[in-house]
Amino acid sequence: MNRLELDPHASPSAAFGAHLRSSREERGWTQDQLGEQMEYSGTHVSAVETSRKSATLRFARRADAVLGTGTLFADMCRDVRSTSLLEGFPDYVAQEARAVELRLFELGIVHGLLQTPGYAAAITTGAVRRGSITQAQATERLNFLASRQMLLSRQPPPLLHAVLDESCIRRTIGGTEIMGAQLDSLMSLAELPHVVLQIAPYEIGEARAFDLPINVLTLPDRSVAAYSESAQRGHFERDADAVRPLLTAYHQLQVEALSQAASVALIGKARKELR
Repeated sequence: MNRLELDPHASPSAAFGAHLRSSREERGWTQDQLGEQMEYSGTHVSAVETSRKSATLRFARRADAVLGTGTLFADMCRDVRSTSLLEGFPDYVAQEARAVELRLFELGIVHGLLQTPGYAAAITTGAVRRGSITQAQATERLNFLASRQMLLSRQPPPLLHAVLDESCIRRTIGGTEIMGAQLDSLMSLAELPHVVLQIAPYEIGEARAFDLPINVLTLPDRSVAAYSESAQRGHFERDADAVRPLLTAYHQLQVEALSQAASVALIGKARKELR
């Protein structure tokens, strides 16, 4: 059986999984044996060890009880959850950096990878004012976003498909100057040969395939992964059978959305209306 090498530095969940594997192997246990004692399946243990599934606090506490590690795994789990980033997102970003193709859908705000610094700062400032995050967490988010955006300037860059709901270009963030710069940036991005930018106009109504943001990745080995989120929860999925319907829905969305030329024209119209 092939053994997947783990990189504990790839993400917080990867660190958890690598430590779980090493603790299990120190005792000479298989994944099935550990899972049986923890009241989980061996498949579930395998998924946590390889970061295909994030550990819950209940799972971490059971691992501590069975492995005799005190509160080690529970503390690691809490550390992951105490970050300003949603569950599953660090795992997604670790794969995003490797992707050869990215398919993004966003509504309400411009997708993070496409945000200007001013636009991103305005969003985090608003979150701080509402009390939903601290200033330290806002700084963490902005630094993290800046590091992610370096993906678009790597050589060779990934092929980027981005569909933005019309609400993304109509909702003014940070005032007219910041929003205007963001719209200018979107039009410039659309000129890049590796970027396909489309707007899903309000007129498509129920034909819009998604009601929540979704990211679908194609990795170097042509496997696929997806990340979706709500206001309080993120979910990273690497099972091909689960991701395939999302990829199909994304293709349907692209058919319903405006062409790139028409999308740029609509962004330009929104830009003029800001004045």
